[in-house]
Amino acid sequence: MANIKQQKKRVGITARQRIENLRYRSTVKTISKRLHSAVDAGEKATIEAEHKLLVQWIDKAAANGAMHRNAAARKKSQAARLVAGK
Repeated sequence: MANIKQQKKRVGITARQRIENLRYRSTVKTISKRLHSAVDAGEKATIEAEHKLLVQWIDKAAANGAMHRNAAARKKSQAARLVAGK
């Protein structure tokens, strides 16, 4: 347990950051699952909308440090391949 005032502040800050990072990662996973189901159903309008939304959330997550930039690039590439049908 933290004894120093600044340590106590850091514990609170890191807890908030952890929750925010979890929100980004969870949202990316959810949108990715929705994209997979749209591809399986063959709904072109939904596929395009979900792919655009997924790329936006991945970029936000990488910019805020919730996801490593290489992991973000890999996820965007996987999504693009899925949309392309390969």
